[in-house]
Amino acid sequence: MRWTKPLKWETAAGLGAQGLLLLLLSTEIGLGPAGWLTGAAVGIAMWAVLTRALHRSWARPFGPANHVTLARATLVGGVAALVADSFVNPPQIPALVALATVALILDAVDGQVARRTGTTSTLGARFDMEVDAFLILVLSVFVAASLGAWVLLIGAMRYAFVAAARVLPWLNGSLPPSMARKTVAALQGIVLLTASAGILPPVTVLAVVLVALALLIWSFARDILWLWDVEMSGGVAVTRGATHESV
Repeated sequence: MRWTKPLKWETAAGLGAQGLLLLLLSTEIGLGPAGWLTGAAVGIAMWAVLTRALHRSWARPFGPANHVTLARATLVGGVAALVADSFVNPPQIPALVALATVALILDAVDGQVARRTGTTSTLGARFDMEVDAFLILVLSVFVAASLGAWVLLIGAMRYAFVAAARVLPWLNGSLPPSMARKTVAALQGIVLLTASAGILPPVTVLAVVLVALALLIWSFARDILWLWDVEMSGGVAVTRGATHESV
């Protein structure tokens, strides 16, 4: 038996929370139409994708860790709305930084909650990763407006990896655990958030973002080479849907 009604309630609550956050941003800082449309689109997309994923998975309660991740997704939707609004109105940097900071802090919480409550799941890990990846993409869009389009490589790299895996199935192979990979992944959000805040001199911001991008390229290149070696050696790699940890 599937947990159909509770899951519908959970995803609907996430969509409602997104709407309330957009209303709050509109009231407090005057979020414009571009922000509203973007935030609403993100909220609806999140609701649709999560609902579909939950209905395709085996029946189980939503879980406290997924509640944390859902809260993070709502905050990221708010960040996306502010970034979109910044292209037509003066950027609301304090609000953007505040939402992104909380989202990054909660990223260290949902995994711990899942482990301590015994509610870890493949779906929860994927949900967490997708929220991380989208936040990195949104922040890279904001930073690219001041540093240049090359910054978009940071946000787009993980999506390019997933797209490539559809053409090259060996990229779907399972990767060994790596602290370096996780460190590089965490660094991307911190660096982009710092660059968004405008608290460092422009030259310093340029340098740290370049370093972050170089490390990300190294991380992906290392993992791709590892997967290629497995493919060439005839090793059996366990499919995991190209869920690269870097972003």
